[in-house]
Amino acid sequence: MSAFNFTANRPTFSFIGIPGLEAAHTWISIPFCVLYLVAVGGNLLLLLLVRTEQNLHEPQFYFLAMLALTDLGLSLSTMPSVLAIFCFDVHHVGLDACLTQMFFIHTLSSVESGVLVAMAFDRLVAICAPLSYTRILNHHTVIGLSGAALLRGATLLAPLPFFLRAFPFCGTNILSHSYCYYSDMLNLACGDVTFSSIYGLVCVLCTFAVDVIFILASYMKILGAVMKLGIQDGNWKSLHTCACHLCTVLVFYLPLISLAVLHRYARETSPVLYTTMSNAYLLMTPLLNPLVYSLKSRQIQAALRKRFGVQRVLAGE
Repeated sequence: MSAFNFTANRPTFSFIGIPGLEAAHTWISIPFCVLYLVAVGGNLLLLLLVRTEQNLHEPQFYFLAMLALTDLGLSLSTMPSVLAIFCFDVHHVGLDACLTQMFFIHTLSSVESGVLVAMAFDRLVAICAPLSYTRILNHHTVIGLSGAALLRGATLLAPLPFFLRAFPFCGTNILSHSYCYYSDMLNLACGDVTFSSIYGLVCVLCTFAVDVIFILASYMKILGAVMKLGIQDGNWKSLHTCACHLCTVLVFYLPLISLAVLHRYARETSPVLYTTMSNAYLLMTPLLNPLVYSLKSRQIQAALRKRFGVQRVLAGE
């Protein structure tokens, strides 16, 4: 099918899938379906546990529930286009659908980054000011931090679809990802995109760059407090939770940074590697976050054993 845009007002875009492996797309769809099923199921399970288990009604697990909800939204945002490509060989999407998907992907990514900052703040207070933890991290603070992350993402990124809608698309509108991505669509626009490109860069600096700086500063302060006071019984549990959060930060930011580097040097990169990294950017985070907390968090493990009736068998019983 032709990927050319015949009308400037109602353009269509084409996804290429994995270049060179078009004949194997049906087989590739099987692991994608399994990964999406695990990601959606894992995050729904985390939401269920935090909702129903009384011992998980703490600020750190409220933030975890917010993270799971965001991951669930990311999975559901990319699932239609990814499965349409690999399962049903549908490679075309209209402008409105593409802009809608793009807005939700970027907004939810920004929200997730903000939630990771809130989780870093939670660990900072738990270790550096444990006696003031319940006073500082109360329900109002949790709601405020979560709402601020959501409001920041929605406000900063709301103009992006309007910027793209204002441009004509007059060439071969082939997207290099399996989903609609702002910089990818902007490269296909005709006209002067300088302002839109600068605004996109400002959004990145105001969200991900600022968040990374705050997370690094928080953990530097945590490390300083641990080295000064030593690991005591009271803060060992909080320090253990830091390991879960650090794993989550790495799972989120490493694919994001890798994709940004590949986007900058795309012409020198293998198309298969580029497409694989772009899919990993939005699929691996929702997939791995529930696994990380299920394996590392003792409270989540206890809740899982209680929920599914799995009791630990003690020696001699």
